[in-house]
Amino acid sequence: MTTLRKRVIPEVRDPVLELSLVRNVDISTDESREETVKTTAGEPLVAFGGKSNPFIDYHRNDLLLSIQHMRSEGHDEMVFILMTQCKELTFKALHYEAYNMQLRIKADDVAGALALVPRIKRLFEYLVKTWDVLSTITTSGFNEFRDCLGVSSGQQSYMYRHVEFILGNKSVRLSQAHANNPDVYPQLKAALDSPSLYDDVLALLKRRGITVPDAALSRNWSETYASNPEVEKAWLEVYADPTPDNDLYQLGEGLIEIADLFSQYRWRHFTSVERILGFKPGTGGSAGVGWLKHVVEHRFFPELWAIRTVLGA
Repeated sequence: MTTLRKRVIPEVRDPVLELSLVRNVDISTDESREETVKTTAGEPLVAFGGKSNPFIDYHRNDLLLSIQHMRSEGHDEMVFILMTQCKELTFKALHYEAYNMQLRIKADDVAGALALVPRIKRLFEYLVKTWDVLSTITTSGFNEFRDCLGVSSGQQSYMYRHVEFILGNKSVRLSQAHANNPDVYPQLKAALDSPSLYDDVLALLKRRGITVPDAALSRNWSETYASNPEVEKAWLEVYADPTPDNDLYQLGEGLIEIADLFSQYRWRHFTSVERILGFKPGTGGSAGVGWLKHVVEHRFFPELWAIRTVLGA
């Protein structure tokens, strides 16, 4: 029997502002759709009242397709803006799925949490592929509009920061890029100060009888996570039974697959920027490729990586 799990939409900005953009769309049913088809002879509906149609009203693509404001005469700027916006939407989808995965972990619903892993993986795979498009921008093409970015940088994305935070890579300093924005900072600060998905996974291990150190279960959640040898031992206990029936083992493998894909995304970012810009400084104050190299070396869920050295030894 399938368990119906209630989804939760995480709040990442002032909800009043978001709701102000919503338009009403009439509800349809199997019966009403059958009746509509009888009147259209199976052809798509084309006559609508007002100045819109239900597709636009539901998706608000009128807004979505109206926010590509080019600041230069550079041809490549359009695809740069569009792919960046595609990534922002994908970050929101990733955060939504990871947030609900975390809630299921907290509710001891490991099967429900694992059910979300394949979608999270596909979303990360999609993110990696965005660099296939962005890498078609040449050095000369990027230089045609780069100055128009001012000090804008992807590190200033609050949606990307939410994804980093929920997976456990906290940074008080980088959260400050949004401290002046009352529409998004309260939600980001709450995420900074709350346990991450990984923190709640470790709490789950403890509830299952695995020895997890208190230092990993009660700490300042806003601090950057530090690898703990006692947590490594906890995962080694889990991995002593690497079978399909061990849901904690399956959870560990799901987490490392997510971490692997995130690392691939960061690596493509690093190599794409080096290919286009070389070692020029970044627009947002960073050292560019030098900063990205530091980011590439980070690993989510570090103990799950560390135990690979001793597994099977």
